[in-house]
Amino acid sequence: MNAVAERLRPLTGHRLFWPALVLLVMILANTVHRPGFLAVEVKNGQLYGTLVDILRLSAPLILVALGMTLVIATGGIDLSVGSLCAISGAVACLHISEASDQDSPSTVLTALALAFGAALVLGAWNGVLVAVIGIQPIIATLILMVAGRGLAQLVTEGQIITINSGPYRAIGLGHFLTLPLAVLVALAAALLVAAFTRRTALGLIVESVGGNAEASRLAGIRSGRVIFLVYVVSAACAALAGFMMTANVSSADGNAAGLWVELDAILAVVIGGTSLAGGRFSLGGTVLGALIIQTLTTSVYSLNISPQTALLFKAVVVIAVCLIQSPAFRARFRRRRGATTPGPAAARRKKEQVPA
Repeated sequence: MNAVAERLRPLTGHRLFWPALVLLVMILANTVHRPGFLAVEVKNGQLYGTLVDILRLSAPLILVALGMTLVIATGGIDLSVGSLCAISGAVACLHISEASDQDSPSTVLTALALAFGAALVLGAWNGVLVAVIGIQPIIATLILMVAGRGLAQLVTEGQIITINSGPYRAIGLGHFLTLPLAVLVALAAALLVAAFTRRTALGLIVESVGGNAEASRLAGIRSGRVIFLVYVVSAACAALAGFMMTANVSSADGNAAGLWVELDAILAVVIGGTSLAGGRFSLGGTVLGALIIQTLTTSVYSLNISPQTALLFKAVVVIAVCLIQSPAFRARFRRRRGATTPGPAAARRKKEQVPA
């Protein structure tokens, strides 16, 4: 048994092992509960199935969590991503709703550019508050979390803006090469972020700033610029997610769009193994964390768990996942198990002490 454990230690010690194992267990449990869970079929040249739906619905969360990963890696936090999703979706849908031809590609592209620009400006606002003025990240982004939701309501005038635009709807529901377009966009964003952070020195700089911003500054790294940049990137990711959220329902609701997505994004980052204290981060773990959360949500709905208890069930599972992948918790569990279970030598000595 010890030999097997030693051989598996390099595998179990990998930061992606436990999130991947949890995701696999959840998929197997769903398959047992619903035999057709893994079924995937092609209709009209498009893939359909529960797994495909999980990937498509997790795409907005993956985008938000990617930006959140970089922010947390610098030792910060961004609570405004949900409001940024609502603002970007509201601005895009407002422009499309006022156009004479909602199916015009130029109309949709202009709407996306306006909304994306607004998100970048607000992301820069967060960056200035944190990197230049020196406000604590949780307070700086909390300001936009509250004010941004009000701004989204102001854009929509407190109403739900409905649109009927095929090109815009394709962002959330369209397909390309049989795969959902949202999945491809999320995959492209993940690969782009990974290329910049793992194939260049940017990732190492982000980790050094998160580990010790003052030491990084003394070493010649302009920490303020790095922190400013990650908040802008986080806003850009949130804007893309906002487009998907509103495209899925062909409407913009300033009050409901992106509501509490910041909490799911933080959970995805933590489940993926990134420390909230900053420093080293894992983009692959973040993607796995987002898939775990969406699979868990789908499982809750399939089990007919009432909405009142669904959040509690979700919280319990997330806590269990975090404990399972915690090295400190596993080490303490092994020590306690070793203390209660005597080894072969101890058992032999105990047997020798028993009188005949």
